[in-house]
Amino acid sequence: MHRSLIVFIFLFSTGYVSGQFFQPEKYPMNTFRNPLGIPIRLAANFGELRANHYHMGLDIRTEHRENLPVYAAADGYVYRIKIEPFGFGQAIYIRHAGGWLTLYAHLNAFYPALAAWVKQKQYQEKRWDLTLDPPVSLFPVKKGEMIALSGNMGGSQGPHLHFEIRTFPEDINLNPLLFGLPVKDDQPPVLHSLSVYDRNRSFYEQDPSFIPVKGKSGHYTISMPELVCTTPNPGFGISGYDIQSGSDNPNGIYEGIIYDNGKPISGFQMNRISYNETHGINAHIDYPTREAGGPYYQLLFRMPGYNHSIYQESSPGGLIHLEDGRTHLIRLEIKDAQGNIADLEFKARYQPDPKPRTTPGGKMFYPGMVEGLETSLAAFYIGENSLYDSLHLNAKDSAYSGKDLVSDLHSFGDPRVPLADTLTVRLKLTKTTNQKQKVLMQWTDGQDFEIKKPDWLADWATASFRSFGTFSLVLDTVPPTIRVPGVTENANLRRNSRLVVLVQDNYKKIKYFRATLDGNWLLFSNDKARAYVYHFDEHCPPGKHELQIAAEDEAGNTSILSLHFVK
Repeated sequence: MHRSLIVFIFLFSTGYVSGQFFQPEKYPMNTFRNPLGIPIRLAANFGELRANHYHMGLDIRTEHRENLPVYAAADGYVYRIKIEPFGFGQAIYIRHAGGWLTLYAHLNAFYPALAAWVKQKQYQEKRWDLTLDPPVSLFPVKKGEMIALSGNMGGSQGPHLHFEIRTFPEDINLNPLLFGLPVKDDQPPVLHSLSVYDRNRSFYEQDPSFIPVKGKSGHYTISMPELVCTTPNPGFGISGYDIQSGSDNPNGIYEGIIYDNGKPISGFQMNRISYNETHGINAHIDYPTREAGGPYYQLLFRMPGYNHSIYQESSPGGLIHLEDGRTHLIRLEIKDAQGNIADLEFKARYQPDPKPRTTPGGKMFYPGMVEGLETSLAAFYIGENSLYDSLHLNAKDSAYSGKDLVSDLHSFGDPRVPLADTLTVRLKLTKTTNQKQKVLMQWTDGQDFEIKKPDWLADWATASFRSFGTFSLVLDTVPPTIRVPGVTENANLRRNSRLVVLVQDNYKKIKYFRATLDGNWLLFSNDKARAYVYHFDEHCPPGKHELQIAAEDEAGNTSILSLHFVK
């Protein structure tokens, strides 16, 4: 028999034929062009791991420059415009025939006709940050037509173009690398280490093992001849990344599958993720290890409470069964979107642990459970979609007379355990105040904090948060501060091209900002919430003017600054 036929039969019989576990997607290969006029080099790919979310598109490098022309990837029309201080910054959505939608984000400017229309709408709405849906026939675009200039606005950390392809109207993000974009890549993913978990215990109530891997050119193994597991149902995770040809930038892994004696058991694939599901990354990674300063470990099994899932399982639960005590050949197959594969093979066997297990104290909560814990001064409620896995939870009250505190401190759960949905918190006011309307609920974890304006029922305040931690009520009576650096009363600003206004608050949250010039609303941008900036234009003709700035914080404290200048 011919050698190539023998190899094919062996691979097919052992289940090692790549790509059969996930059915291949069929996307158009010539519909979308490169949205820039330079070769595509990636700063990040689809599904790359980020804090509390997947990266939902491609970050395309702009050679450390801003204001490069951005082109429509296909024929269509401008469907939506979005402007915000964080997130996308300035973004264009284009709808295309066939049920497709593309997005272009972190833009410095829109093309002139669109920019003029957007500015008119901002003055009509009297706000800079907004979302607009132009009429269908107003802004048609052709493939390759310039639509914007690239930039660094919003949540961007440096100049680049963020590009997405979505389905319409479902609004599901797809992996743009599956559409034939010209991205050269013949390099397999790189693997660093293996993590091992006990699938019979709560993910958050165990100490996983971390095992270095060795190898190169896409083939890896572990140093030990056999991995002895103290659970009959181990789960595995992998630390690694993908690279693009000609670049050592660590990109995200597209696909991972685990095999037991040649049979595919479970795997993930980075495609078809919506923004409603992007928080699920916290169930895809070893969140406690990452929060403790460790690397990302991507799990090759699905957590029980991960409802909107990137996973596929050969049987419910996706369990590896080592109960027979025999040695099993475990294979991890890691792939990028271009089909380059890295594999990790090792032997594994079950051997019971003679040491007894300890059970944490507290009340047991499960995914799908609607339940809570109550004390005389606090209550915490978890919804059916809040937990990714079961765990024991405790509530603790601590008396504390700190500055501005009008309640005790109340701790619930461990911040290193992620929540899939919000946690409802109720706290009782324990210090008398006649300014209840200026009381905020505060979440803290070390130096991190978040504030919310609560709802009140008698002396009980209620708010929702997305993290376990320590909660309290604080009285905020300090108004924001407003400054216009370098500008004094009656200043001559004829040579100035812009005005910069800085607004700061003791709890770092500005709810409202409004600027008027001679009584008329004036357009200030607020990129990254660092400063409010007005670029002098036709709304400020030559002469003497009065600028008035008003700012309000989350508690309702207000400041007003009036300033006269000559232009």
